[in-house]
Amino acid sequence: MWGSGSVRNLSRPVRFLKSHVSTLLSHPSLEATPGRWPHRWAVLLVCVTFPLIWVGGLVTTHTAGMAVPDWPSTYGYNLFLYPLQQWFFGPWDLFVEHGHRLLGASSGLVTIGLLVSLWRCEDRRWIKWLGVVALLAVIGQGLLGGMRVIQDARLLAMIHGCTGPAFFALCVALAVFTSRQWRQPTFIQRSTDASKVQVLAWGMLVLAYAQLVLGAHLRHMPNGVDRYVFRAVLVMHVFVACTLFVQGFVLWWRVGHRHRQVRQLYRAATALAMLLTMQIALGCGTWITNYGWPRWFDRWSIATGYTIQTNSQMQSLTTTAHVAMGSLILATALMTVLASHRFLSRPTTATVSMDKEPAPMTLETVL
Repeated sequence: MWGSGSVRNLSRPVRFLKSHVSTLLSHPSLEATPGRWPHRWAVLLVCVTFPLIWVGGLVTTHTAGMAVPDWPSTYGYNLFLYPLQQWFFGPWDLFVEHGHRLLGASSGLVTIGLLVSLWRCEDRRWIKWLGVVALLAVIGQGLLGGMRVIQDARLLAMIHGCTGPAFFALCVALAVFTSRQWRQPTFIQRSTDASKVQVLAWGMLVLAYAQLVLGAHLRHMPNGVDRYVFRAVLVMHVFVACTLFVQGFVLWWRVGHRHRQVRQLYRAATALAMLLTMQIALGCGTWITNYGWPRWFDRWSIATGYTIQTNSQMQSLTTTAHVAMGSLILATALMTVLASHRFLSRPTTATVSMDKEPAPMTLETVL
């Protein structure tokens, strides 16, 4: 039998281990983090939604929105039970429209999986409800597309084309919010011009969405519209494109000049500048394939021998790529906004700006 002294001697190391283990587990860097499944579902949703934007652009380019006259069924068949042989070897319009519906349904199913994983694994209440918003958005987008088919309304098609990129941007935001870099930022820079960068980023986001709305007006312009109305929308579309291009490079220069060490922000601003450059090139190609070369370019042989081929492969790919790139620019602009607010902040009286290097330590400062 042990005595009371032996019991006291054993209790000391037990208390020591208990106190140190509790301290170790309560360390901020070792806090329990949610599972990776919400982020995986969010990334999968982004990967499914972006091809949906592409195929939706093909539907509008080839005016295939009414290739399947019924909804939610496809010529009386269940959406998922439509014969593959008729889908693959049928008319091109049917192939594109039915594929668009299948991708839309897949996006809805993935959104449900994301919502379930958020409510099971996430500890942030606001992002759980953001998942609910995403589910309501994808349901609304599906209903909007179905009503467009039932009513054969061009206005609903235009609204459907405007809300699709917004949903894609929401999917990208969910992928950002569920990432490890967002939950545990490794670097936050305090700078006096943080608000300027944030204002520039917000301006890019607003202009990018306004440009998408103008583009949707051009693509869904009704037949017989006044040419002056068409010209005004077209000129406004070009003007906003030039403004976006200039402001995007101003934002990229400012971030690269002052905040290059903020990697997430610098990468987003660089990607935005590159996408804008590609979009300008695609916009010029879309103009040429749809409206022809400018008149002042007639002296070149490539312009004089060129004729517009409606629904040609070049016209279809160029125009659809231009539409899809617009959605990608909108999502990247939103990523830039989020990064500017997450990794930049204005200095306060209680903090020291990280823009300035600390003074060297000397013997006098230590003593």
